[in-house]
Amino acid sequence: MKRRTKIIATLGPSTDDPEALRKMIDAGLDAARFNFSHGNQDEQKARLEMLRSAAAKRGKFVGVIGDLQGPKIRVCRFRESSVTLKKGHEFFLDPELGKLEGNKAGVGIAYENLHKDVVPGDALLLNDGQIILRVIRIDGSRVHTTVEIGGVLSDHKGVNRQGGGLSADALTDKDRSDIRFAAEMDMDYIAVSFVRTADDVREARRLLREAGGHGRIISKIERAEALDHIDEIIDASDAIMVARGDLGVEMGYAELTGKQKQIIKRTRYSNKIVITATQMMESMINSPIPTRAEVSDVANAVIDGTDGVMLSAETAIGEYPVEVIDAMSAICLGAEKHVLARGRTSHRLDDRFREVDEAIAMAVMYTANHLNVSAIIALTESGSTTLWMSRIRSDIPIYAFTPYDKTCRCVTLYRGVYPVSFKIQKTDLRLLYRDIFQTLLSNKLVEEGDRVIFTKGALAGVSGSTNSMQIVEVNTSI
Repeated sequence: MKRRTKIIATLGPSTDDPEALRKMIDAGLDAARFNFSHGNQDEQKARLEMLRSAAAKRGKFVGVIGDLQGPKIRVCRFRESSVTLKKGHEFFLDPELGKLEGNKAGVGIAYENLHKDVVPGDALLLNDGQIILRVIRIDGSRVHTTVEIGGVLSDHKGVNRQGGGLSADALTDKDRSDIRFAAEMDMDYIAVSFVRTADDVREARRLLREAGGHGRIISKIERAEALDHIDEIIDASDAIMVARGDLGVEMGYAELTGKQKQIIKRTRYSNKIVITATQMMESMINSPIPTRAEVSDVANAVIDGTDGVMLSAETAIGEYPVEVIDAMSAICLGAEKHVLARGRTSHRLDDRFREVDEAIAMAVMYTANHLNVSAIIALTESGSTTLWMSRIRSDIPIYAFTPYDKTCRCVTLYRGVYPVSFKIQKTDLRLLYRDIFQTLLSNKLVEEGDRVIFTKGALAGVSGSTNSMQIVEVNTSI
């Protein structure tokens, strides 16, 4: 059985080697994340060129995600790089304090409106919630707090307000520059950090299109207030990422897993892609094997229907970038067996479809799940038909036959969909089928005599024209 859940890995210093990338691709890398929070554009460009070269040499398509830094709110630097905060002591945050002047009394903060966004009684969570400060008073730009849970606080650690509510814009000047860079580099997806509303998504898409980019937009759900607008954000996005770090800090970890499941379900129902991210295999930064808790975390996301699972520091700076992909792939395969054992989905069974393409896609999947079919072959321009198909639980592989490399790379995030580069050179249907059969057989995707389902449109080269399905047997002698 082919692995259906896709693996996304963040590139970084640990992967800056052609041989390492080759091994990661062989281990099952489907898409690569470029984290714009680290490194400059020249470094990212070199990394991207290395990836594309490695993928071409392996004959594989690897999707590319440019992840914007967003308005991550951080403390500035300390005179001695860190301080130890003790419970009950006072500590202030002040954007007007020098950026290198932090000490045990207080520290600068790279957000000038903090004093406008908080009131006495609010809890501020630092360093991923490991340190908790309670606001006691505000003097001008200076926010005075009492330490409720202390610890070591070092340079540039993140700051969240419990419950959300910090009003920083989703897109910074740096993000706008990185969007232009992503367009220039023809990246396939842009991930927008700290999305609050659908307007943030639309603004990112507008900037990308103005820069000449054709990538798709991933909204990262990591602000508590985004949950109040989740349906509108899903509708405005091409994909959703459940970014559990900051989201868990703001909303509290006790409710995080339940919210993750809800977001996955709602995103899939809306025919959009969903990715689960943050600390999925964190221990494998320094260990060659995952913990049992990490195995369960990944497996549960797979069983819930996530399209992709993402690795961050595990591959970017970890000691075992290849081994962690191997381990995650094995976990996904194991979990997918249990997904299929639970029976077929009733996804949108009672809905009316607005598009002919979607109706064909649903008909194909229900037919395939109740008939002995080895594969589904979709002749597609944009990949939309295969996305709709991939919302239906099935163990039947969906092959996206397309002449466009961009579409091949984009479908690498679709659960259970596999790209096949294919140029339609025949108008005679019999000859077209023969070419498709030969491609399938040469890649060992099916065997002679297997039953497959085709979907295609009446007009080649017209996006959104899929209007037919046909059940045929693989036969190159036709």
